[in-house]
Amino acid sequence: MALEDAKNQVDQAFTRSDPRGLSYENAFGGAVSFLRRRYGKDLAGVDLAVTGIPFDQAVTHRPGTRFGPRAIREASTLQPYDPPYGWGYDPLSLLNVLDYGDMAFDYANTREVPARIEAHIGAIMDGGAAPVTLGGDHFITLPILRAVAARRGPVALIQFDAHSDTWVDDDPERIDHGTFLYKAIREGVVDPSASVSVGIRADNPDTLGVTILDAPLLHREGVEAVLRRIRQVIGERPVYITFDIDALDPAFAPGTGTPVWGGLASWQAAALLRGLAGVDLIGGDVVEVSPPYDGTGATAIAGAHVAMELIALYGWTRR
Repeated sequence: MALEDAKNQVDQAFTRSDPRGLSYENAFGGAVSFLRRRYGKDLAGVDLAVTGIPFDQAVTHRPGTRFGPRAIREASTLQPYDPPYGWGYDPLSLLNVLDYGDMAFDYANTREVPARIEAHIGAIMDGGAAPVTLGGDHFITLPILRAVAARRGPVALIQFDAHSDTWVDDDPERIDHGTFLYKAIREGVVDPSASVSVGIRADNPDTLGVTILDAPLLHREGVEAVLRRIRQVIGERPVYITFDIDALDPAFAPGTGTPVWGGLASWQAAALLRGLAGVDLIGGDVVEVSPPYDGTGATAIAGAHVAMELIALYGWTRR
């Protein structure tokens, strides 16, 4: 199959017969799914389920991440023509990747959202698939981690972010994207001794034992030094990766709710994710993509590439 198949392939989200393989459907047409994967709810034989959680009612500043999953899916349509560059294998041909669609919820009843997210991710894992989630603001990672920990024990976490998200918040009823990690650690669903936050550039007096590899450290010492430190912290533990798109400098990802200058360049993020090849990934997410603040689409493109890298990481140890 090659580019000439574009004249025959259309609406691969519904018409593809083989869940594995590349896709040559015109990037500008057809029904949009992530990487032109098949839409569905049947998890039989699925290795990895991509799902959207379009929730953005917990942001500190600019809203709009409810449109993140849709924008990331659209941005991904240019990617499935070829294997991801530099990996040396084709994860889309190796893995059965399903677009599980978005999580349904009542936008006017936010109190029920956390439990709904936990149940949604739990159903994916109970069906035998690993979850890759498209957000949505960073609050969604808390109930995701609850679901993961309930099945795999306390989580070793790699967080890419401008903010540590460990500000004090002891109100169990609050829904806040800036305190998800504080609550996850306090609840015992994340093991801080085996967790690391990369790209931080906002002050926080207490990071609860999480190893901080901030953006200045990365710029000063380089990608390889940061990768060595990450591996020292996580050891051989299975890991979950959460990638807040504001880990990137606003020059590379302006469409986010809380942009902070001095962040990662896209090439640094790509090198870090590639450099984690071999970790036992149990799931991941990319969050805080807010398309209304980026008319170029660059932020959604970055989000789509991050999600593709998570898929490639998952497949690397399963080749």
